[in-house]
Amino acid sequence: MTIKGKIGVQMFNLKNKVAEIGAYETMRKIKELGYNYAEVTQIPMTSENVSELKRASKDFDIKITSISAPLDTMPGMPGESLKSHFEKIVNDCKALDCKFIRIGMMPVNLMGHKEKVMTYIQDAEAMANKLAEYGIELYYHNHHIEFEKYDGACLLDIMKDNTSKLGYELDVHWIQRGGQNPVEVIKRFAGRVSLIHLKDYRIGHMDLTEEDMSDHTKFNQKFTNIIEFAELGEGNLNITEIMKAGLESGVQYFLVEQDDTYGRDPFDCLEISANYLREQGYAEWFN
Repeated sequence: MTIKGKIGVQMFNLKNKVAEIGAYETMRKIKELGYNYAEVTQIPMTSENVSELKRASKDFDIKITSISAPLDTMPGMPGESLKSHFEKIVNDCKALDCKFIRIGMMPVNLMGHKEKVMTYIQDAEAMANKLAEYGIELYYHNHHIEFEKYDGACLLDIMKDNTSKLGYELDVHWIQRGGQNPVEVIKRFAGRVSLIHLKDYRIGHMDLTEEDMSDHTKFNQKFTNIIEFAELGEGNLNITEIMKAGLESGVQYFLVEQDDTYGRDPFDCLEISANYLREQGYAEWFN
């Protein structure tokens, strides 16, 4: 029997679709595109949305892999958090029959302050142990900023080396943007990573105007900010090696995501990525 992973959707770039057509119809479209797994994030976990997600999961046979919740809220960004709304978030997880909760990012005001970061890491580990009592696993999702170095070691590795219960949801685009090789990082986190965000990394077109050419500040802004989030196969990441490394490292779910679609309909982008993965031989991973 061939060992395979499971390909799903990270619903970050579908949050506007949920607001427009509702969670249920958004899930219907996910199913029509051939995806059978979904991670819920950036979608308000109101009783209505949770109910509609649950109904859609049953009606369309889509497995909710994971939901999102911060350990604590970011400054200026009120909302639910594991520290303040623990019981509600656990109940949402149980209602949707998923066993993973993922933290999108630590509060940015902590970064750059090692003592504050170490306290956060200890708190996250404690929360992971607390959730384990309810049969739920806690995962931390990286961006590029976790590759800042503290005394010669990058933050993400410090987090790994100072925790044992906390898992990691590795985002291959942000790893690349952080200056490291996604394949190598995945291997380094073997046994600690069950979730991966699949998104490609593209160098966009630099559309310069005459004004840009005569204003060094404007030119430099465009010149240094042309990295884009890309549909799978439309960037420069080695997706097949990422999939291989993920499978060998214990990844269960490979979740397609694209933070910005640059005017394209996000459903079209998900279809492009799905078609690419099927062309690369991963059709069975959608089942």
